[in-house]
Formats: sequence, C-alpha cells, structure tokens
Amino acid sequence: MYWEAFVNGYKGYARYLWQEITFQTEPIWKNYFWMLVLVSAFFFGLELVRPWRAGQARFRKDFWLDAFYMFFNFFLFSLIVYNASSEVVVTLFNDGIKSLTGFDLQASNPMHTWPQWGVLLTGFLVRDFVQWWVHRWLHASPRLWEFHKLHHSVAEMGFAAHLRYHWMETVVYRTVEYLPLALLGVGLHDFFLIHIFTLAWGHYNHANFQVSGRVSGALVGGLAAFFVVTTEAAWPWWADLGTALGGATIGALVLGPYMKVLFNSPEMHIWHHAHDLPEDRSQGVNFGITLAIWDYIFRTDYIPFDGRDIPLGFPGLKTYPASFWGQITHGFGRLKKG
Repeated sequence: MYWEAFVNGYKGYARYLWQEITFQTEPIWKNYFWMLVLVSAFFFGLELVRPWRAGQARFRKDFWLDAFYMFFNFFLFSLIVYNASSEVVVTLFNDGIKSLTGFDLQASNPMHTWPQWGVLLTGFLVRDFVQWWVHRWLHASPRLWEFHKLHHSVAEMGFAAHLRYHWMETVVYRTVEYLPLALLGVGLHDFFLIHIFTLAWGHYNHANFQVSGRVSGALVGGLAAFFVVTTEAAWPWWADLGTALGGATIGALVLGPYMKVLFNSPEMHIWHHAHDLPEDRSQGVNFGITLAIWDYIFRTDYIPFDGRDIPLGFPGLKTYPASFWGQITHGFGRLKKG
C-alpha cells in the first residue's frame, strides 16, 4: 500500500508538471511553473529599473547558474519530495500513533473544517517557524554547514540567489517541515499557495532593490486578500480585484510601519550573507526566511549599518567549487578538523 502510494505520487507529479508547462493548468496563479517564471521576471525587471547597488552588473556573477538552480531545486527536488513522499510518511506516522494509542490524528484534526484562509495562515506560520529553526541548524551543525555553504557562495546578491542551495537542504527542510504541515491538514494545493508567497518574498529578500514598508505592506495585504478571494470561485473578477486592492490599502496603512520588523527584507538579509561577522555571531545572524519577527524574538537580529556594499560569502570562499557538479557533490566527504 505504501509503495503504491509512493509510486502514484511521482506519476501524479509528472502529469501535473507536464500540464503546467503546456498551459493546461488554469488560472495562472495555480500554475506553479509559470508563476515561478513570472515572479522571477518581475523581480529581475525591478532590479534593472531601480537597482540598490547601481554599480553591479545587470547579469551579475553566476546569474545563469542561479537561474538553473531555480528549476533544479524547486521542481526536481523540492516539490517532488513533498508531493510523492508526504502522503506515505504521514500515513505511516498516523498509523503508528493510532496503533499505539487508538487516536487518529488526521481524522481528529479540527483544521479540516476551517476556511482555507485559516489553513493557509496557520500553515504559513508553522512552516516559517520550523524553517527558522532548521536554518539555524544548518549554520550550527558542521556537517550541514558544508551543504549550506552553497547558498552562501553568492558573491553578488540578486533575486535568483534565493534558490541557489544544495539539494540536501531540501531533504533536511522537507523532512522536518512537511510532517507537521500534513498532519495539520495542509494539502498539496495549500502548500503550493504558501510556497508561491514565500517564493516571492525570498526573491525580494535577495533582490538588488529596496522598497518602503508601505509598499511591502501593500504587497502583503494585497496577496493575502487575493488568496482569500480565489477560494470563492463564484465571485466576479471585479469583486476579486476590489478585495485585493482593499487588502493592499489596509496592508500599507496597518502593516506598513512595522514591515521591517515583521518581515525579512534586502536590508536585513544582506547581513545574513556577510563575509565578516562579529566573533560572538560566528554561526550567523538574521535567520528569518519570510518573517523577521523570529530573529527579534530570539535576539539573532543584526543590522549594524547600511550593508549595501559589504563583502559577501564566507572564509575560504575562493577555494569553494565553482562548477554545478562540484557544488552539488560538495559536503559528503570527511570533515576537516579545526
């Protein structure tokens, strides 16, 4: 039964991906493949029009390698692992709990009766909190740091650097995060919506431009309203648009003044990639993925000054593999002492 579910998961994902590439999935915001392309093109356009680091080349160092990583990581590993494996592992876990205690976690989950916006909000908060701790683990563990070095090998920051990371990170993140999400009742469609939002914000964190808190607050409010109204298929398009614009206005006014504390930003995340850190912060700072609030709560925040032009990377970057194959095979050898 479990093997059949595993195989069917892969087959189903292959059909789904082909339908997305060939525009058989509608509307566009439910087409993850082309949403990745559109979101990436949007942020690249903003980098060209209003660069934060004006002296940086338009096609910065390793731009095309990072563009390849976007598809390699998000389609060959990230979504495949979640889609094909989550149902099997969650079923095994739930069956184990039920056999030991007689309690069915999935059947007793109150979120099955929640509106989709409640599921999305809860799923987003749980996932981001789990990812924050996993991110700290990637820096604290010498073995995992060898894998995570790939993400920190970025010498010039840009939106596509967001998805330059080792495939083993996907294994670590998904192993830890998808079990609580699935047990909470976050289905594959819900996961994709959360994924699209965090994808856009991850692009923003790494992008070579800045916006005010009012603008980013409007974006959050508009997207939140948009995801809510897309669940109401009977609504006319003008009602969807009006709700999204209303959400953007509320987001700009209410969230705007606090966005730089609540959410991650290029000004904050640039310090996470800093080559030189204080001795007492040697394992990293600003671990937030989408939300910054966790760093302020656990006191790992660090923005000493405007870091626009600080050197990026890590000690030993010059000897780190430059080729794709060298990078994705790095980290499996014996750890060096000292």
